[in-house]
Amino acid sequence: MPPQRRYIPLLAFATFVLVFVLYRSSSARETWRTLPQHVGMGESIPDDSDDAQPPELVQDYSTGDSARTSKSTLSSHAKPNFQPGTTYPPGHEYSRILVVPRTHDEDISWISEELPEWRTAIYTVDDPLSPLHPPKNKGHEVMVYLSWIIDNYESLPDVAAFMHAHRWSWHNDDILDNDAAQMLRRLSSERVMREGYMNMRCHWDPGCPDWMHPGEVEEDINKQEQTMVAKAWSEIFPLDPIPDVLAQACCAQFALSKLRIRSIPLASFVWYRDWLLKTQLSDYISGRIWEYMWQYIFTGQNVVCPAMQQCYCDGFGVCFGGEQAFNDWFELRYRMRRHEDELREWHEKEKAILDAKADGKVDEAAELEVPESGRDRWLQEQIDHLRLDLEERKQEAFKRGEDPRLRAEECGREWKEGDGF
Repeated sequence: MPPQRRYIPLLAFATFVLVFVLYRSSSARETWRTLPQHVGMGESIPDDSDDAQPPELVQDYSTGDSARTSKSTLSSHAKPNFQPGTTYPPGHEYSRILVVPRTHDEDISWISEELPEWRTAIYTVDDPLSPLHPPKNKGHEVMVYLSWIIDNYESLPDVAAFMHAHRWSWHNDDILDNDAAQMLRRLSSERVMREGYMNMRCHWDPGCPDWMHPGEVEEDINKQEQTMVAKAWSEIFPLDPIPDVLAQACCAQFALSKLRIRSIPLASFVWYRDWLLKTQLSDYISGRIWEYMWQYIFTGQNVVCPAMQQCYCDGFGVCFGGEQAFNDWFELRYRMRRHEDELREWHEKEKAILDAKADGKVDEAAELEVPESGRDRWLQEQIDHLRLDLEERKQEAFKRGEDPRLRAEECGREWKEGDGF
């Protein structure tokens, strides 16, 4: 072999190493936005050439059949053209169902006791012998929500609400006492029909208006899933550009109209669930990632943050009369809670002195801060007054919300005589 040719393999290897190092150093500064987008678990989308392979088969676990999902099918959902829905005439009784994931040990008796008018589909995620259970306990509520849609795609009610199993939670609607039962009793089927997709939480914090940044590479303790969203997005929505921001009010509780669900091909839902079944991401992270994808799937928008007072008014019939009156209510409540905190501190100071004296620690008691005399009575009077004012305003908001014309006016929605909500 000529001496020069002996060095060809060595030069080729050196060139490969140089290219690899340059690629790694440049990609370290990039986000997932610059990476090739893939389907499912990393298989490239077949192209449209004559030599392209047949569409990938995605297993439908509800029927045992395979749903064929092609590039054209995915493309049709990549840029959906969602249209506003219409309501039925006033007095129509909407068919509604409540879809709930639960563990075997969770108490869900409140649902039948408080919501007898709602049909239910309650999935027990950790009991494969339960009449309703998902194919795998993964992704928190996501697996159940997708499974219900897949299983019932051809026989949907007018409205489906997707909620968690607990009745009381901080992420339920504040003005409705963080009570899921109140929320569902007051939920406007008409708004769900018009909007197609309605987040059941009206408050923006957390989640709006600028929350998840898929391109972020630095970890955030409050958003542990953020650094993994972009890669997941490129797998779940292989034809869609990765957005700069994803935002909606937390926490994966929403209502859908039949029309909005059916505007998306069944194969897409099978595709999403297939990703969830196969992904190596943990139960926790995969579920958290989906928390800020639902709005994109059902609205085509990466940011969905409707005005809070309009959400309360049109969605639940709690109408304060406009944004300023809505904000005034919360300002009064903030003032009441500051007084409550101060009164609590006053009593803690008083108790510390009394305890020290009871233990014979007279000198120590003398060094403790003495709460202002009479301040406790003044604070309690202010709290009582504010609590009464808040309740009166809230009841007035409930009363105003019973008038379909006022609901429409507050939300800037056209209304004519005879219209319902």
